[in-house]
Amino acid sequence: MDPNSGHPRRWGILGVLVFSLLAVVLDNTILNVAMKTIADKTVGLGATQGELEWAINSYTLVFAGLLFTFGVIGDRTGRKRMLFIGMALFGLASLASAYSQDPMQLILARAAMGIGGAAIMPATLAIISNVFPPAERGKAIGVWAGGVGLAVAIGPITGGLLIEHFWWGSVFLINVPIVVVSMILIATVVPESRDPKPSRLDPVGVVLSIIGLVSIVYGIIRGGTLATVASAEVLVPTLFGVAVLGVFVWWERRIDHPVFDVRSFNNVRFSSAIGMMGIVFFAMMGGMFFLTFYLQVVLGFSPLQAGALMIPFAAAQLIFAPLSQRVNERFGAKLSATVSMIVVTAALGSYAFMDQNTPIVLIEIIFFVQGTAMANIMPPATTAIMESLPREKAGVGSAMSNTVRQVAGALGVAVLGSVLSSSYRGEMASTLAWLPPDARHAAGESVVATVGIAQELGERGQAMIQPAFTAFIHGMHITALVSAVIGLIGVVVVARWMPGKPRPVTQAEHKEPAVV
Repeated sequence: MDPNSGHPRRWGILGVLVFSLLAVVLDNTILNVAMKTIADKTVGLGATQGELEWAINSYTLVFAGLLFTFGVIGDRTGRKRMLFIGMALFGLASLASAYSQDPMQLILARAAMGIGGAAIMPATLAIISNVFPPAERGKAIGVWAGGVGLAVAIGPITGGLLIEHFWWGSVFLINVPIVVVSMILIATVVPESRDPKPSRLDPVGVVLSIIGLVSIVYGIIRGGTLATVASAEVLVPTLFGVAVLGVFVWWERRIDHPVFDVRSFNNVRFSSAIGMMGIVFFAMMGGMFFLTFYLQVVLGFSPLQAGALMIPFAAAQLIFAPLSQRVNERFGAKLSATVSMIVVTAALGSYAFMDQNTPIVLIEIIFFVQGTAMANIMPPATTAIMESLPREKAGVGSAMSNTVRQVAGALGVAVLGSVLSSSYRGEMASTLAWLPPDARHAAGESVVATVGIAQELGERGQAMIQPAFTAFIHGMHITALVSAVIGLIGVVVVARWMPGKPRPVTQAEHKEPAVV
């Protein structure tokens, strides 16, 4: 295959990869809709709040911890092979999740799904980098990002429809036919590619990366669960993970066959794109954490309606992500990314002005504008990361990109979630003072908990609902402003370090080593 002309079936291959990714991304959003049903003792598993949290977090923990390792293994053993195995694991684990008989089985099955997802995600981007020539790679990654945005949007709607008509396990069973069709298409359409001259194995680096990432993600998850980042349960594993990754960097610098060449961070294009992606996902995931509660609890929309309200965000991604490369080429990465970061920051800050009377049309417009700006940030950033590394290391680059997104997003939910929780508890202290201590503590955890206890108390509890909404909106405003400040940091990073418009590249400079 000529690296400057690309694979003759590259657009068909891209379609297969986007379809394969559908199950993974869909599952990340579809599960939230089923949580209430899974907690029900009659029609669900009777899962506790803690068990529900771990049903989500077991996937995230394994997924983020293994992304980097599976990217490395895919480069060595074959990306098509890794993608096929990942799809098979994901399908079997989805089947196990659907027919789980108790919460622990569901938690373990979800962890197994994380293993499959970690094998799938880096392989898709790595294959794109190998079948598309440099001139088309940005556009292809834009299409890939648009497909991800579509899956994010249809997840809640699909989950709502399945829960309304079938049992809770259907939200996992829906993955199985997608997986089966994907495996057939992967086997028949997608070509194999790997690093033609892999270096010696670096088992120490692999183990250090897994231990470091899992420890950090575990600490972040505990922070989100406890709604604080000051607890020893949060700080100890997080700091341990940071220390281990520090050792990982030291080790990778001293050996001649590193699993990841940490000197890549000396490349300003690579490091600024990584930094921008981390800041965007920290601010966005943490800032949007409250939207589910705002739409469903404060504004009173059903899960299906709340999912439908996210369509403008996904539609903007679907429309503008494939076009982002043209914008990037015309105005340069620095200008386009800086303007887009400013728009995202303004959108996050606008949530500080929303309340119970905000017109839904205005909310939908903000979702669309934010989605448009995101569509002009993520594909160019991903392209910059992938093109900053040798083509034969595409799996490592893809894994690095996705690992940063996962860790930064989880950290955003934990940190900004604790800001929201702390503000809410402080605002509700006087309103809940008349409750017994145990009930007071439980009711102060979240607006959902307060409304639940208020409904149990009947007429006496109704007086707590409006103060709960007011306290939540106050906490949402503070959280939105904090996320906007973090977004401003991203603006500075991009404006200061992102390279400007590239000079024209000659045909000779485009040449890359072929990958078999």
